[in-house]
Amino acid sequence: MPKVGVLAVQGSVHEHIKCLSMFDDVTPLAAKTREDILSLDGLILPGGESTAIGKIIREFSLIDAICELNQRKKPIWGTCAGMILLAKEIIGENVLHLGFMDIKVRRNAYGSQLDSFTYKMHIPEVSEDLQTLVFIRAPLIEETGREVKVLAELNDKAVAARQDNLLVTAFHPELTDELFFYRYFIEMITDSEISSVQNDAFSSCI
Repeated sequence: MPKVGVLAVQGSVHEHIKCLSMFDDVTPLAAKTREDILSLDGLILPGGESTAIGKIIREFSLIDAICELNQRKKPIWGTCAGMILLAKEIIGENVLHLGFMDIKVRRNAYGSQLDSFTYKMHIPEVSEDLQTLVFIRAPLIEETGREVKVLAELNDKAVAARQDNLLVTAFHPELTDELFFYRYFIEMITDSEISSVQNDAFSSCI
């Protein structure tokens, strides 16, 4: 049973844990320490204040653990602020971020919290059903690298994308009762585990 953690330093931690708890085959964890993070099969970086989250993970020495998880190719999903943290570049800013994913992100691209909105969209890679996307002070992806696959666009700008073990969404799936993106992320974890077992088996034969 995969252990899926939510970085529990700031933001919509409880909401993500609640959604993960809907799956019988997943063990959710509010990940607060280096040991928590390194025990995970997958990690969610939640929405919140990206600058605050960045400062906290630096002060509590969690950056190295997240980097190690990424080096192990464990799936990591950033929602809203989490997407900003994962981005290689943040337009017009030089704030602390992880820089794992080859995307260029613009913060608060849709305005302030008063400009929050929902949008219905079909995202074929994730589900055949129509999905509700909740945007709150949302960023967007201005540019993507060659290895990045855009999963969803709004007004010709990417709002969801994937690169290898990394997944990002500009919106908040945890604020709906729809679990499509959680299923997709759990499938990424399952595929990662299968790939790891196959690689270990191959290595033992060499």
